[in-house]
Amino acid sequence: MAVVSSVNFTIHKGTYFEETFSLIAEDGQGLNLTGSTATAKLKKHPTAGIAFTFSTTTTIADSTVKISMTSDVTSTLPSGRCYYDLIITSAGNTISKVLQGNVIVEETVSV
Repeated sequence: MAVVSSVNFTIHKGTYFEETFSLIAEDGQGLNLTGSTATAKLKKHPTAGIAFTFSTTTTIADSTVKISMTSDVTSTLPSGRCYYDLIITSAGNTISKVLQGNVIVEETVSV
């Protein structure tokens, strides 16, 4: 399937967030996303009961997945270090983790 990559980023509370990831298969080529769905969630810690779901957009032509959150959602995120992952479910229902990492959620004064 895909190589699991670790990517860390920052989200500023109360602002729109968007990040696009290029997914690479084990053979070094772009991951075939035909018929696949993407799911990405953020939690304060991996076993936390509350999860915040990213919107996802998959682009088959260039093997990318864009994750995003509206400002309404980011304003409700817990501050500090959080964790996320991105899961791809293939057309054959194979579930694979392709991304994971830390997210620093920072307060925004002007919002």
